[in-house]
Amino acid sequence: MANRTYDLLGQVQTAHQFDHDSLFRYASVHVPGFPSPAASTFTVKQFGHGQSNPTFLLEVGNGGSVKRYVLRKKPPGKLLQSAHAVDREYQVLRALGEHTEVPVPKVFCWCMDASVIGTDFYIMEFLEGRIFMDPKLPGLAPERREAIYRETAKVLAALHSVDVDAIGLGKYGRRDNYCKRQVERWTKQYIASTGDNRYPSNPKMLELAHWLQQHIPSEDSSGEGIVHGDFRIDNVVFHPIEDRVIGILDWELSTLGNQMTDVAYSCLAYIVDINHENQQVGKGFELTRIPEGIPSQAEYLAEYCAASVKNPL
Repeated sequence: MANRTYDLLGQVQTAHQFDHDSLFRYASVHVPGFPSPAASTFTVKQFGHGQSNPTFLLEVGNGGSVKRYVLRKKPPGKLLQSAHAVDREYQVLRALGEHTEVPVPKVFCWCMDASVIGTDFYIMEFLEGRIFMDPKLPGLAPERREAIYRETAKVLAALHSVDVDAIGLGKYGRRDNYCKRQVERWTKQYIASTGDNRYPSNPKMLELAHWLQQHIPSEDSSGEGIVHGDFRIDNVVFHPIEDRVIGILDWELSTLGNQMTDVAYSCLAYIVDINHENQQVGKGFELTRIPEGIPSQAEYLAEYCAASVKNPL
């Protein structure tokens, strides 16, 4: 079954607390239609699902009505270089929202003034809908499973078909050697994260980094469009009752480059079953048994190709 977007909320973690009054004053000036502090109640809750950039629901009560917004910010403390770039998230969301039909949340403001809540942040609309945490879609009828997977493929194709130069994202990232640069960045970030005795280094990770460096695809420089970087079924919001995507979330890793990486990553559940609760990895459902209704990986890719302007595989 799906989680409603409300279901993923909890109390704000101690490490992520910030000055609510300061935020309220800022938002009432910079967010169109945001109620004034004098006539409103204000509550903040934190989303708990997979947020490397802390994400919060803002609820503003005013005269019996409630308006909802989402705030996404950098985490506090020392950060890895190039990580947690909320400014880039805001940039790509604004460009897509203003110039394309790709479903994304509407963004309202981006703040670089650390005196407001301690870090950079941006505020966007709250999307009330469904997020499917389990790619096997348990509890759904077969025809709904099929519709959801086909819709996901079409939305990814729509994103990949965007002309980045036409919407002002032509310099959003380098367009060549995407996989090579990603592996180099991940390796550097892993090594940096194990420094100062924060985490023990795992030799297997360094072996993996070396293997990846030796197996960069020869067509690595062919991609010239937007890469989401984390496109999977639990990073899209579906309409509350219709099987259509109303928003793609979590743009922290987005850039320009080889779009086949998005396609491959969106197929991960077919090959690998990741149980985050038990920290275990098993075979994906293409290698065991595909739940009734879910298209095969070949059918999913065919749906993507049929909808793609730039990448007919």
